[in-house]
Amino acid sequence: MRKNFKIFFTLLLAFLVAVPSAWATESASDNQDGESNVDIKEIIFHHLGDGYGWEVPFSNVYRIPLPVIVKAEDGKWFCFSSANLTEVEVIKDEKTGKEKKELIPVIYKTRRDGKEYMFALGPHSSNHKGKVVELFPLQAGEVAKVADIEKQYKTEHPDAHEATLDGFVNFGGNYYREYRTFDISITKNVLALLLASLLVTLMVFSVVRYYNKKGLKAPRKGMGFMEMLIDFVYTGVIKASLGAKKAKKFGPYLLTCFFFILTMNLLGLIVIFPGGANLTGNIAVTLVLALLTFIVTNIRASKHYWKEILWPDVPMFLKFPLPIMQFIEVFGIFTKPAALCVRLFANMMGGHMIVITLVCLIFIFAPIGYAALGGSVVISILFTIFMLLLDVLVSFIQAYVFTMLSTMFIAMSHESGHDHVEDESAEQMAEIVDI
Repeated sequence: MRKNFKIFFTLLLAFLVAVPSAWATESASDNQDGESNVDIKEIIFHHLGDGYGWEVPFSNVYRIPLPVIVKAEDGKWFCFSSANLTEVEVIKDEKTGKEKKELIPVIYKTRRDGKEYMFALGPHSSNHKGKVVELFPLQAGEVAKVADIEKQYKTEHPDAHEATLDGFVNFGGNYYREYRTFDISITKNVLALLLASLLVTLMVFSVVRYYNKKGLKAPRKGMGFMEMLIDFVYTGVIKASLGAKKAKKFGPYLLTCFFFILTMNLLGLIVIFPGGANLTGNIAVTLVLALLTFIVTNIRASKHYWKEILWPDVPMFLKFPLPIMQFIEVFGIFTKPAALCVRLFANMMGGHMIVITLVCLIFIFAPIGYAALGGSVVISILFTIFMLLLDVLVSFIQAYVFTMLSTMFIAMSHESGHDHVEDESAEQMAEIVDI
């Protein structure tokens, strides 16, 4: 078994070294001037961003199409495949004579009730780059307006590839008026969220099914690992902070947060479907999770909690006539979910950025020579493997930290007055002893 693992690891490492080397060698041969044409910023933000297709590993042009659901300017809804918005074009390099494939946006045309509708992905010159927009042919008055603006723009920016006109886009040399549609498409991040939710649901129901079928029999292997995680989070964090009574009330939400974040973190480390979507590296996802904790914390908060915020137990001159402490306490209500949001987002995004940057170093050093290429490949791949293994640990830690902080915020919002401190302390001590 150990020998087979060594053989597998050696072959995997050789594959990881060979593939980037081949790509980097080709990139270096295409660029004879010795300058790297790798846009690291574009690669990083493309990975961290959302999209209307799921990238196919080891391919720069092919995508798994996803459904696009948009509302046109006149209120009609349209649903079509994202494959209609792009096409693969074969471009021949004039210097080298080699052919390469590129994914370019195209206009999708459809008819309904005798009217033609046009949709496209916003190009670089659009105010809605990468988003689905509806296009309209220019009217007589708009043609002259666009021509004047374009002439003035090219005069002021002679080095610009194409003019950037507010409200208008250029497709194939023709200008169109653009309209940002109401978009509820199933994008890559949306589909990844649905898959993560499905996986968490399957894990939970598998545990329920096991105990309904086997009773109190000790689980093994995967089921035993699930029980260990549940007991670790529930007993060690939730019950220890909230007490047995409140743990039953808030435990389902907090456990859901833990496993949902953990699943999203681990899926983001997988390069092939259903992985590849950096969900927790998207601040919109972490913001929603933080808002849920904010709602759960403040909606069911105790009277003592709000009393300490609106009329804290401090000297009178700090709260009247100028509400200094009230302002600080109210501000603190919003800083807690903000810290949850940014902490999870920054840690997961940082790990992905480091991995992508390490891989991009291969292509940066490729034009220098084969010696630099070989050294950069080995060093980058080894550090990338190390960072991926470290990100697995970080995935668990960040899910645990988010759950722990959410638990502490909920516990703080349910504090009672000084008359009940002794009773609650005794109850908590008894619970800790039982644990």
